[in-house]
Amino acid sequence: MATIDGLPPLREVIRAHELVAKKQLGQNFLLDLNLTAKIARQAGDLSGCDVLEVGPGPGGLTRGLLAEGARRVLAVEKDARCLPALAEVQAAYPGKLDVINGDALEVDVLSHLTPPIRVVANLPYNVGTELLIRWLTPKSWPPFWESLTLMFQKEVAERIVAKPRTDHYGRLALLAQWRCEAKIVLHLPPEAFTPAPKVHSAVVHLTRLPGPRYPADEAVLSRITAMAFNQRRKMLRSSLKGLGPQIEAQLEAAGIAPTARAEEISLEGFCALAREVARKPEQKPE
Repeated sequence: MATIDGLPPLREVIRAHELVAKKQLGQNFLLDLNLTAKIARQAGDLSGCDVLEVGPGPGGLTRGLLAEGARRVLAVEKDARCLPALAEVQAAYPGKLDVINGDALEVDVLSHLTPPIRVVANLPYNVGTELLIRWLTPKSWPPFWESLTLMFQKEVAERIVAKPRTDHYGRLALLAQWRCEAKIVLHLPPEAFTPAPKVHSAVVHLTRLPGPRYPADEAVLSRITAMAFNQRRKMLRSSLKGLGPQIEAQLEAAGIAPTARAEEISLEGFCALAREVARKPEQKPE
């Protein structure tokens, strides 16, 4: 795999450009081109898609995406030290790679991309969850992306795909699964990275749904789940009492026992409760 594009192995690239990973940037470089190509394949056929990559570093995953036939890749890299290495990838794939030196939390990527768009990234640990939440909560749905194929710390990945009555189940699972199909498609050990992190990693693939899996007002659902999981060990009649004195009746109307706890309630149950809470007083049965 070191010769997939005529470019040198990533260890040589890092050595040549003196790219020591910076902890403050959440950097852990993935150097095995077999693995980067495998991650790229998890995103499906990329030949007709623009791909957004955040935090390409020395370009390992970038090379995997391009070698797998991505129509075009937009790589957003905050660390200017990585730009010379990425310029070498650009030269090997003329017209296929655009690089923006900037913060992915601030860059307007849509002005540089043409649909259909997929996001594939080994996200920096320090901004990964924030970026995911932004991509899952656009002003309108469906979002600009068709799918997200993202690497996280294993614990974060497990929170995204978690089911009720499990330790990792919480707001992130509900947010991701409300409007997406989410699954873990790959696990990676610490030694796959340089430097090796203290935790295992996993790749999550999320495919957008045309609309919500169950109807609910997004703001109401967000408020309810925040209150419920902020006090996840309490009964819902206690953790949600801030919604008003009618909360027990609303829980029962949604088919939820007031004595249940947040971790026991399915996505469908929370959506049913959100609909009850959102109903205007005059619509409520006597």
